[in-house]
Amino acid sequence: MAVSFFDIKRQNDALKKELAAAVSAVVASGRFILGDNVSSFEKEIADYCGAKFGVGVASGTDALHLALRACGVKPGDEVITSPFTFVATAEAIAYCGAKPVFCDIDAKSFNLDPAKIEEKITSKTKAILPVHIYGQACEMDKIMAIAKKHNLAVMEDAAQAIGAEICGKKVCSFGDAAGTSFFPTKNLGCFGDGGMVITNKEKLADELKVLRGHGSRKTYHYDIIGYNSRLDALQAAILRVKLPHLDDFSRARRKNAALYNKLLKDVDQLTLPVELKAGMHVYNQYTIRVKDRDGLFGYLKVKNIGAMVYYPLCLHLQKAFAFLGHKPGDFKESEAAQNEVISLPIYPELNSSEIEEVSSAIKEFYKK
Repeated sequence: MAVSFFDIKRQNDALKKELAAAVSAVVASGRFILGDNVSSFEKEIADYCGAKFGVGVASGTDALHLALRACGVKPGDEVITSPFTFVATAEAIAYCGAKPVFCDIDAKSFNLDPAKIEEKITSKTKAILPVHIYGQACEMDKIMAIAKKHNLAVMEDAAQAIGAEICGKKVCSFGDAAGTSFFPTKNLGCFGDGGMVITNKEKLADELKVLRGHGSRKTYHYDIIGYNSRLDALQAAILRVKLPHLDDFSRARRKNAALYNKLLKDVDQLTLPVELKAGMHVYNQYTIRVKDRDGLFGYLKVKNIGAMVYYPLCLHLQKAFAFLGHKPGDFKESEAAQNEVISLPIYPELNSSEIEEVSSAIKEFYKK
C-alpha cells in the first residue's frame, strides 16, 4: 500500500462546499486586498490563541521579519535562536541587519534549550526567538523568565505549532509577538502562502500594519520604508472556514501519534517523540530519531511510503550563514538530530491502516 506523506485533498474535499462558498463570496465582492475577511480572521485567530491582536501578512517568513522589525530589532543587534529549524527563522533576523546567535537544542524536545540561553547573551542581545518545532511548544515559562531578567524581547516562531499549549496557555500568547504560517501543509493551511503576527501589544500591532502596507498610515503618505506584505482576502476566507475545525485536526494528529507510539514502542532502533508534561503537542510532524536514517529513508521510498527529513543540515553549517564563522561540532545536539531524524505521515485524515503500513515497513527494515 502506498502512503502519501501529506494529502491536502482529503481535508479540502471534506470542506468542499464551505470552501467553495467562501471563495465565491470573495470573488463576488470584488475585494481581494485586506477587507472584512482579513480583519475578521485577524480577530478570530487572536482570540483562539488567547491574545489581543492579529496582523495578517503574506507569509510566515514575513510574520517573523515584520515582528522583529516592529519590536525594534535593527542592524548590529543580536537575536538568540535555534540552529535546528527552517531557514526562515534566521533569515528574518538577517533581514533586519541583525546577527542570528545560535543556541543548541534539547535532545528530547528538539526545541531551544533554556539552560543554554544565558551564556549566549551579550550587550548586543536584543531578543530571543524560540521555535516551537514540529508542533511542540518550547518551555516558555523558563524562556520568559530569562528574557525578563535581561530585559529582552521575545518573538515566538509558531509556524509549526498553532494550537499547541504549554503551562496551560496556547503558543503565540507568551512573547512580545509571535509569527505563524498558513502554508498548505501546516496544521492550519490555506491555498498558498499566508502568515500572521499575533501580539498583545496594541502599539506593536499598529506598527505592523504600517510596515505591511509600504510604511503608510495615510494613503500615498509614507512615514517609513515598509513592505508589500498583506494576507489575501481569499486566503483569509479559506482560513476562516478551517479555523473552527483546527482543534479537531489537532485531536486527529494526536490520535495518529498515539497509534504510532503503540505500534513502534518495541523497536529498539527508534527514539519516539516526547511530549513535555506541561504541554500539548499538535504534531505538525511526527518525528523520530533512528539508527541508519538514510537507509530507512531509502527503504520507505522504495515501498512508496512518504517520509521527510526536517532538517538534514543545521543552519550554522549552511553556506548562507558561513559569515557567522561556525564549524561542525559547535552545536552537538542539533548536529546529532540532523543525522538521525525522520518524519512520518501524520496529517489528520491519515487512517489507521496507513499508519499500520508505515509502522510495518519500519519494523521490516530493522529486521533485515
